[in-house]
Amino acid sequence: MRRIEAAKITKAVTELVRKASFFLRSDVLSALRKSYTAEKNIQAKKILRAILDNAAYARKQKLAICQDTGFPVVFIEIGQDVTIHGDLKTAINKGVGEGYKKYYLRDSIVNDPLNRGKSKFSVCIIHMNIVKGSKVKLTILPKGFGCENKSQLKMFKPTASIKEIKDFIVQVVKDAGPDACPPYVIGVGIGGSADYAGILAKKALLRKISSRNSKLEKDLLRQINQTGIGPMGLGGSNTALAVHVQTYPTHIAGLPVSVNISCHALRSASITL
Repeated sequence: MRRIEAAKITKAVTELVRKASFFLRSDVLSALRKSYTAEKNIQAKKILRAILDNAAYARKQKLAICQDTGFPVVFIEIGQDVTIHGDLKTAINKGVGEGYKKYYLRDSIVNDPLNRGKSKFSVCIIHMNIVKGSKVKLTILPKGFGCENKSQLKMFKPTASIKEIKDFIVQVVKDAGPDACPPYVIGVGIGGSADYAGILAKKALLRKISSRNSKLEKDLLRQINQTGIGPMGLGGSNTALAVHVQTYPTHIAGLPVSVNISCHALRSASITL
């Protein structure tokens, strides 16, 4: 049985905060550059150039890519042959708090969702999965709320057609319009339960944009880009960079579909210990 000290987890999470906040994922950058080259709308092209320049400046100056430094979501895959010496949840939250303080990132999380109150650094959302082996994989996704607020869930009847599901997903993007800072990456979760479909949709955002796309994903991307919303909602052919769909078995009486939109600043970082 391999033993990992909780302090090592804390140190790794702090580093992931830095990496995700300052360095836009290489696959996202590549997709943005491809969109810039392909875009014919002059105003949209200027917006894409500004987005790329912003990412380059953040990388060079070690500054946050966006003023909304997000609600940190941590996904952890922990091998069944690993034991953590110390409190794992505390170690992860401590790493998030130390990272946000050390790198001067805005603390955006309030203690009470109804009464609001003072924000605090050391809070994140943790999703844990036990896997085979003796390694631990940590992934942080600092999710901005301009785009998180545009998430939607619909509990379809099991008789719903693919067209109905596609129409719903495209309408979610239309409802978001320019408000969530396109070009978007769209995460879709289909199946499971209401809560698990939402997790699937968020996990879908972690997939590499260059990963192989299904026919459903390609069809959705084409339809979304035909809306003409464009970069920052000012028109153009690049409303979304990718659509990723994750599925899971579900109950015979239901068909949950969750859509989670990410802005162009899709930030995540991973490390395996």
